[in-house]
Amino acid sequence: MIQALPSPAAVLERNCEQRSESRYLEQVQGSPDHRIVLFRRGRALVVSGGLAFLEPAGVAGRLPAGTVTVYLGQTIDSGPLPAGTHLVLKVVPDDAGELPWVPAGTFFSGYRDVGDTLGETDAAIFIQAQAVANWHGSHRFCPRCGAPTIPEHAGWMRRCTEDGSEHFPRTDPAAIVAVVGADGRILLASNFAWEPNRYSTVAGFIEAGESAEQGAVREIAEEVGVHLHTTHYAGSQAWPFPRSLMLGFVAYTDDTLAIPDGTEVREARWFSRDELQAAVLSGEAIISRRLSIARALIEHWYGGTILEPGEGPDREDAASVEPGATGHAPAGGRA
Repeated sequence: MIQALPSPAAVLERNCEQRSESRYLEQVQGSPDHRIVLFRRGRALVVSGGLAFLEPAGVAGRLPAGTVTVYLGQTIDSGPLPAGTHLVLKVVPDDAGELPWVPAGTFFSGYRDVGDTLGETDAAIFIQAQAVANWHGSHRFCPRCGAPTIPEHAGWMRRCTEDGSEHFPRTDPAAIVAVVGADGRILLASNFAWEPNRYSTVAGFIEAGESAEQGAVREIAEEVGVHLHTTHYAGSQAWPFPRSLMLGFVAYTDDTLAIPDGTEVREARWFSRDELQAAVLSGEAIISRRLSIARALIEHWYGGTILEPGEGPDREDAASVEPGATGHAPAGGRA
């Protein structure tokens, strides 16, 4: 039986009902106890090892005109911040000048650059902030009439200034698939956009009128020429590039020949558990980063943690099974 990936708990209470109230965001920002997450040109302000949570007194009066404000939520458990802390996102316009007032030791960085160094709480906040910031950047004008739109509902809706229509953040579903052969090997692909020795699972957007399972079968056939006979849903992950919800599947095939499409996929390669671990340790293969659903699916198939170069078997979360263990275990994903 296929077991699902562990379901991560929410790190923020989004207060969806309250944030639609007209004065809710104003009330939150009136408290000196809230904290600010700052975004600029698709990058968040970070410090070594985490997001920079700014005190409002250090930001007041310093943000340029056109900055978009979004209520992110309220921390649930104690972590980088005390439980119950309200977080507000400030998205600075792309054409704004430098911000010399940001605290010393902070810098702007993209999620792909620092994701591996973030804890789960900071990573989840970063992804949420990135997704809604991307949406605001691409929805400044009404898709119906082209008139400017303005933020409402604490940044979770934009209203057309001409026809009054309401527009909300959208999420595009994508299937991300770990393909397992009849002999238990996993099929990983190398994309033309990556360095030649990087491998991951195959992913693609779900088309209109498709189920997620149908999309998974189609994408695998198109990109690596493999036909699936069984698919099992394993879990999901929000991925804000640009606004995706990655639906992870473990899928099985009796095919042994994989044929890259030559457009997106450069190479498709089968790995046994022993082969994949050896290839990663030697540098022959680079696989998806930790905290991505792609890595989670691959390690789900593997049966534990795949060690990176420089890591030893004494790593606390190292695999507790023999890498060459037989039988099918779920895997999959590219992110």
